[in-house]
Amino acid sequence: MCGIVGLFLKDRSLEPQLGTLLSSMLVTMTDRGPDSAGIAIYGDTDHRHAKLTIQSADPKRDFAGLAGELQGALDVPVSIEVKSTHAVILLPKDKLDEGRAAMARLRPDVRVMSSGDAIEIYKEVGLPKDVLSRFAVAGMSGTHGIGHTRMATESAVTTLGAHPFSTGPDQCLVHNGSLSNHNNLRRELKREGMTFETENDTEVAAAYLTWRMNQGLNLGQALEKSLDDLDGFFTFVVGTENGFAVLRDELRLFGI
Repeated sequence: MCGIVGLFLKDRSLEPQLGTLLSSMLVTMTDRGPDSAGIAIYGDTDHRHAKLTIQSADPKRDFAGLAGELQGALDVPVSIEVKSTHAVILLPKDKLDEGRAAMARLRPDVRVMSSGDAIEIYKEVGLPKDVLSRFAVAGMSGTHGIGHTRMATESAVTTLGAHPFSTGPDQCLVHNGSLSNHNNLRRELKREGMTFETENDTEVAAAYLTWRMNQGLNLGQALEKSLDDLDGFFTFVVGTENGFAVLRDELRLFGI
């Protein structure tokens, strides 16, 4: 059993309170997921810059000097804002893919949590209140966001195993339930060029949707196809730059 929250603000005057509102919602879900917690915040974008949110098990070592090294590799201005074990890299939008490749070379132990124009993902092991405090989520602003509290059932309790999972630009997914065919589907998606960081079934669901959308489907169509191709019981909340979508399996055994 896990907990899922989502909030889309139609009143722009409330955007500075997004982090506070989401934090309150997520803490109420603690009993449904005390193992780890995560949150995706979508902020304003100027459409000229992109963000890479990264995570390190040794941030003092890995984040030191990284901005200068990336600037040297990309030959463009780069800024980094460190937030505990995570950091947000801001770089020109047309350098996003090159920036990810440079990160892999310069810091092979660092993991990318998310990338895109607007998204930032923060997740860690621990109680929701402690994870939220660690990243000062209450002080974050934005247009919308989704969060997740996890009670692990089929994979390890780790930072990478926490939700949300992101496998495409400005896209993320949180999940309550269990997929029974994720191992077979992971092998199929690997043959299609998708990559994975964990053995978590939720990462497979996220990669599946990205793969379908890369084929030309929109999010709604990809979600409809998932009802045919994913076995198990599940509720998904999928975040995008413009909002989020909710999908429940046909049996609807699990809620949000």
